Amino acid sequence: MRRVLASSVFLFVLSLSAGASEIASVAASVKGTLFDQAATAVAKVATNDAGLRTTLRNYTSPNVFIPGIARGQIDFGVANQYEITLALTGQRYFSGRQQPNLRAVSVIFPLQIAIFVKQDSAIKRIADLAGHRMPDGFVAVKIMVPLLDAVLASDGLTRDDVRSLNVPGIVSSVDAFISGRTDGFLMAIRAPKVREAHARHGIRALPIDDTAEALDAIRQHMPVAYLSLEKPGPASPGVVEPTWVMTYDTLLVASTETSDELVYQMTRALHDNKQSLINASPAFRSFRRETMAKDLGVLEYHQGAIRFYEEQGLWPPSSP
Repeated sequence: MRRVLASSVFLFVLSLSAGASEIASVAASVKGTLFDQAATAVAKVATNDAGLRTTLRNYTSPNVFIPGIARGQIDFGVANQYEITLALTGQRYFSGRQQPNLRAVSVIFPLQIAIFVKQDSAIKRIADLAGHRMPDGFVAVKIMVPLLDAVLASDGLTRDDVRSLNVPGIVSSVDAFISGRTDGFLMAIRAPKVREAHARHGIRALPIDDTAEALDAIRQHMPVAYLSLEKPGPASPGVVEPTWVMTYDTLLVASTETSDELVYQMTRALHDNKQSLINASPAFRSFRRETMAKDLGVLEYHQGAIRFYEEQGLWPPSSP
């Protein structure tokens, strides 16, 4: 908690010399997750490179802070396209709690998800997880259940085929693996907690077959997902060979309650400062200015973002 408060205070103090009069709050997931790292990068760049005044707020997961964004209590947040769409339309765990005010600001990078096991494990593919121990439950991070369903389905498994250990959230699921209570865990490639697991044990990402059948099975649970090829490199611990993984888009989001000018300035900050974003988080190596405005189906873009994209020749949105 002290580190969370220190991070927020640091960003706020840095912002005091900025010229903007409005303080922009940026919601992040819990420390150790890729979304926390990404939101921290957005807030730092907005403050240090774009002259905005920003403060970072950490929450357990996006399903906790998304309603706050929709109500105008938080200006921005980093979340995935599928979860924002669920909230917008009132589906699944947002049933009865539709959030129609949500708006996209930018696609910031593709989110690549994999199941990791120990490097020396006899588990070589996802189907080999049958009968093995995996984290489940995720009462605090509800998106993890359909994610786990989707990745297991890519190789013909369901959650009933593995031995479940109930955990509250993403970080605790990796801690369970590190302590030897599970045989694998599901998390975003390049997340800080993945790096920690790799440093402790040496880990390996399980591949998904690059086939229409595997993708169809995934989309039964994650309709916006696609497959992408991740290559080995220092920024991707656990990827030991070119590996196809489940992917979907990470967004910076706001709401109709967030001012047009603030969204315009934040969109410009992202567009103009790619290298600073990369320096703050390696996930932004996949950030593309030309796809910041991408067709997101029922999810509309904020008017402040649209104004910036029109000026840059990036509107209307590119095809998915």
